[in-house]
Formats: sequence, structure tokens, C-alpha cells
Amino acid sequence: MSLSTPRLTAPADRRSLNVGTLVAACLTVCIAQIGIAIPATLNGLFQEDLHPVGSQLTWISDTFLLPVAVLELTFGVLGDLYGRKHLLVGGAGLMAVGETVSASATGVHMLWAGQILSGLGAAALFPTSLAMLAAGTHTHKARSKVIAVWAAFLSTGGFLAPLLGGLTGNYGSWRWSFVVVAVAAAVGAVLSQLLAENSSAPEGRSLDVAGQITIGLGLVALLYAVIQGPSDGWAAPTVVGGFVLAAVCLALFVLAERRATSPLLRLDLFANRGFAVASVAALVGMLGFLGTCYTTSIRLGPVQHQSPLRTSVAFLLLNGLTLLLIPVTAWLLRRWPPRWVLSSGFLLMAVGDFLAAELPIGQTSLVSLVLPLGLVGVGFALAVSSITATAVNTVPVHLAGMASATTSLLRDLGFTLGPAVVGAVALSRAADSFTTDLASSTLPETVKTAAAQVAAEGGPLAVNAQPPTTPAGHAASIAVQALGHGYAVGYVICGAAALFSCLLTVAVMRGSGNESTEEATA
Repeated sequence: MSLSTPRLTAPADRRSLNVGTLVAACLTVCIAQIGIAIPATLNGLFQEDLHPVGSQLTWISDTFLLPVAVLELTFGVLGDLYGRKHLLVGGAGLMAVGETVSASATGVHMLWAGQILSGLGAAALFPTSLAMLAAGTHTHKARSKVIAVWAAFLSTGGFLAPLLGGLTGNYGSWRWSFVVVAVAAAVGAVLSQLLAENSSAPEGRSLDVAGQITIGLGLVALLYAVIQGPSDGWAAPTVVGGFVLAAVCLALFVLAERRATSPLLRLDLFANRGFAVASVAALVGMLGFLGTCYTTSIRLGPVQHQSPLRTSVAFLLLNGLTLLLIPVTAWLLRRWPPRWVLSSGFLLMAVGDFLAAELPIGQTSLVSLVLPLGLVGVGFALAVSSITATAVNTVPVHLAGMASATTSLLRDLGFTLGPAVVGAVALSRAADSFTTDLASSTLPETVKTAAAQVAAEGGPLAVNAQPPTTPAGHAASIAVQALGHGYAVGYVICGAAALFSCLLTVAVMRGSGNESTEEATA
């Protein structure tokens, strides 16, 4: 997830980075990235086996992502204060426990619990693994090399996740996917304990308790309201209350950060126009990317009932190209100003999403997805590699660490909001379309009544999951068309988010970033 250098004070000693620390850090971040990405290839199997209704499928992804977005910076501070090795071992161990719980889930709520535990572990692993590598290097050249290796292993996790999910889901069970990750996480914890050297940087670091509580409550309330809106109703007291609580908590967060001696998020950075624009682009653009991943997983899995192995091919296009294009993006960032690489990436993502929105829901050929998803994958590879560089280039050198950490937080928040926002809009549009089309269809009244009852409880996805021999199952074709329309709108939203980020980066950052090749390379 995070590709930026952490904000570190000088290490207590000048020992060089040992191989054991490098191995432990790279292995654990790879495992954490696999844990984040793997549920997307399994949504179809979750629908068939656990029968989630309404927004419950969306929560499977976000219960992992939310702890990462909310707690990543806090775990970075804890590592600085109390020792990073402890967090690396503990984070990997917690992931092993969470994946074990997920593998043994008998219902969707137990799966949520397992994903929350895994997300907490991953939230510790992302900043801690990178900080340990940065603390063990003492020159810019050496640090750049180990960060490149770390980023390559993170990208490898995104590449391996769809393969693992596709193979285990297709030839075994979705539970085996979690078992494999649990075993890998346990191995990571053991190797971290045996091989990694501890490091810390407590000088000037302290916990921002008020900031963490307010941002945590605010984001949980916001996600709850957005995800539950389509199923509970946007005027439902719990949904309205969620939006109100989110607004209050986020306002309190701003006040807390203004008063904190060691803030979780430095608000004065946003006075810099270039940094503010790059941050908004990171938030909105990454919302569009993970929204695309979520929309694709629902289209291929629960809607079209394609196998996990076929679904994994789509995710290799979306995630796997980042690893393959690392040399290309590095070359471009050395020769072009980062904002141009960033805006080009967002433009490719937008074009790919708009093309995907035009695909008919009855089109199940994977060949039809190569161009749209390939464009999104290439665009994401360019964008994610240049977001931090774009933001950091707009602030003074002494604020580069905080700028990169802040950008990572906003990028991960965009990842978390993607499935929530796109899922909410797509499900609402699909539900409205299904209700209208069912009422105007020529199906017998008994079928209409049965399908309406199933849809009232679980939406069109639940109707589409009904056996074809049941009364409600006879309305599956109407549900498929409604879902196709709803998730086509989802692709449009993702494309609009990417296009907005592209135009914002090009128009507003004009003259605020480093424009010459020499400046960008320095």
C-alpha cells in the first residue's frame, strides 16, 4: 500500500542493514499485500457459500481496509517509540490469527471478524517494515535501493494474490486461500523474531490519542453510512446518524490536530497548493482504482458466476502490471516531472473505466476485458508510483517525510472508500432498476412476489443467487440485467474519479511542481 519513506529521526546507532531484517521486512509486506488483495477474487464464492445479503459483501473488503487506513500512521509512531521488531512480529502473528478465523468462518460475521484482525496486523506491517529498512540505511542511494526492493515485494503481493485466490478457489475452497496466507504470516512472524534487528526512534515522537480516536470514529461512521445507505435507506436514522457523527468527529479531528504537539496529520501542509492538490488527487484517484477492482470482482463473480481462476486473470491485469512496469515507471520518473506521470496514469485509468462501462453484462469473454482493464492496470502502475513523488516535490525538504506519510494515509483512505462508494451507488441503481423491470415483466405473479421478497431482503444479488428451479430464480435474468446496469454506473464513477484527478493535477498544479527534467531527477 504505502510506497513512501517514513518520517524518521536519527537512529540510535549507525549499524548497517542486515540481510535478516531485509528478508523479514520484504516477506511481511508481501504477505500483508496478499491479505488485502485476495478477497476480491473470491466474492463469487462468498456469495454462494455464505449468502451475504445487501451490503454485507462490501463489508468483507472494507473490514480489512479500514484498520489499515485508520491505524497505519499510529502503528508507525508505536514502532518508533517501543521498537519496530515487536510490531513486525506482532503484526504478522495477528494476521496469522485473523486469516485462520477467516478460513474457519461459518458465516459472514465471523469472516468480518477475521478480516478485522488481519487488517490490524497489516496496519502494523506496512509502516513498520518500511521504517526498519529506512532506519538501517544511512545514505540516500542505499535507502533508495532498499525501498525499491521493498516496493517490488509489495507489488509481488498484489501479483500473487489473484493467482492464489484463483487456484485455491477453483481447485479447492476459498478457505484454503486464507489458510495459505495464515501459514505464510506465521512463517513471517517466526522469521522476523529470528532474523530482524530491532530499531526505534523515540526522539520527538508521541501518540496523538485525540487525533486517532476522532479520525477512527469519523471514518467508521462515514463508511457505515455510505455502505448501509442502499439497504437500510438513506433516510434511516442509523444512516443519517452515521453521516452526522462522521461530520462531528472529523471536525473534532481538525481541532485536535491544530492543538497536538505531535499531530497525526500536519494540517499546515495543505496550505501548500501543490501538496493539497496532489493529496486530493491521491484520495479520489485511488478511490476510483479500488472501486474498479471491486466492480470487476462483483461483475465476474456474484453476477456472471465465473470461476475464481477466470476472475484472477482480470486481477492480474489490474494489479500484476505494477510489478512488471517498475523499470518503466522508474525511468519515466527520472526523466519527466512526476505530476505528468501521475496525470497520464489517471487518464489511462479513466479511459479504461469508461470502456469497461460499455461492456454488456452478457459478455463473459475474458478477451473483452483485456483492453479496458489493461489500461486501468497500466494507469494505476504509473499513478501509484508517482503520487508520493508528486506530493513530496511540492514541499520543503525538511517536510518530505511527513508529506509522504500524509499522502500514504490519504491514498489508503481512497482505497477504503472505493468499494464503499461504488458499492453503494451500484446497489442502489441495481435495486431501482430491478424493481421497475420486474413490475413491467410478463412473469407470473407468483414469481414476481417471490422475487420481490428475496430482493427486499438481499437485493438483486440475492435473486441472482437463487437456484433456477425456485420461483425467485425465474427472475434471475432480470436481476442480472439490473446488476449489469448498476455496476456499469460503478465503472463510470471510477472513470470520473480518475478523470477528475487527472484534470486537477494538470490544471491546478501548473507551475507548483518541478517542471524541468533536471529538477524532477534531483
